[in-house]
Amino acid sequence: MHDSALSNPTLEQFETARTVVARVAQETPMESSRYLAELLGAEVFLKCENLQRTGSYKIRGAYNRMAQLTEEERARGVVAASAGNHAQGVAFAARELGIASTIFMPIGVPLPKLQATKAYGAEVILRGHTVAEPLLAAAAYAEETGAIFIPPFDHPDVIVGQGTLGLEIWDSVPQVETVIVPIGGGGLIAGVASAMKQRAEAAGRSIRVIGVQAANAAAYPGSLVAGAPTEVPVQATIADGIAVGKPGVLNFEIIRHLVDDIVTVTEDDIAKALLVLLERAKLVVEPAGAVGVAAILAGLVSPSGPTVVILSGGNIDPLLMQRVISHGLSASDRYLTLRIPLPDRPGQLARTAELVAEANANVIEVLHTRHGHGLKIGEVELELSVETRGLEHRELVVETLRSAGYSPQIVED
Repeated sequence: MHDSALSNPTLEQFETARTVVARVAQETPMESSRYLAELLGAEVFLKCENLQRTGSYKIRGAYNRMAQLTEEERARGVVAASAGNHAQGVAFAARELGIASTIFMPIGVPLPKLQATKAYGAEVILRGHTVAEPLLAAAAYAEETGAIFIPPFDHPDVIVGQGTLGLEIWDSVPQVETVIVPIGGGGLIAGVASAMKQRAEAAGRSIRVIGVQAANAAAYPGSLVAGAPTEVPVQATIADGIAVGKPGVLNFEIIRHLVDDIVTVTEDDIAKALLVLLERAKLVVEPAGAVGVAAILAGLVSPSGPTVVILSGGNIDPLLMQRVISHGLSASDRYLTLRIPLPDRPGQLARTAELVAEANANVIEVLHTRHGHGLKIGEVELELSVETRGLEHRELVVETLRSAGYSPQIVED
């Protein structure tokens, strides 16, 4: 068990860690967002940890933990398990400190994350198909070799390292009243909430900290009700960086006392958020890093003064980005797929294309087949993928086709 005295780090510990972490971590930009401010009804700032070295905040906690190791411990090397961001943070920090690192990653980990981890000098061992299996393998490796296990979130040094981000936020936006933070295991929000609430108390005021989880991997709401860390089954989610089935012990205690609210967002919410960040802020953010923006878009956050949203990471596989953009366009009513049964005679394809053009929509893909399920003899099926400008425009396209005597069916994802 952890020493309970360590579960509430002091402001002095965070300040000391900030000096340590500054050896490798950049002070990332703070961007304002008029678009999100109009939606929320309060000033909104984006803390861009997606632009951090290694692509996420994880380098802060990993480096702070490893910087505390003795010479004898450093000589034994370190080991970690991760599907991505923690792996890169540990590998980079180990390289900077001259420590040998071994990282266990699941088979099928996105290629950019695998390549980056290797490029930072780590020995990578692929094991299992979920994060749980590499974790077990890393623990066994530590037991066999004496290597020091570097946990992703449940350790005082890791929490304090992540909390240095909170001090940066306070210095950049001293008028902040609300902070929105992604939650997986809870290392980031535990550190940020502790550091910032102590800063606020010293300044004689209070701030609100809101956590956001992916609905498909939301261990904290049930755990808070139960009063103890409780495991939940993790369903498939694009937000793999926060797909953690059980809260950390230390993290849970800090979050239970300091975090004001925790909300959950759907896969559609997250996809829309990535699209908004790309279009409006010109920022590439991974799904886990965008959940705070997703919570604002979904109307889950009430306005309460200047608000900072942490964009916790930007490591997204381009192939996933391609799929998420398509899904986000569809979820935002800007991408429409229709199936239309047509008489099998010349001119029908051209006529439907004319009608779509009359509705000022753009056809981007066409599938024309005589073999669709349920088609009558003498009928063909046309599948049209169309770019639209929102819900009203979608409805206009469908109504234009119906008014001309066709029977378009909307194809949902």
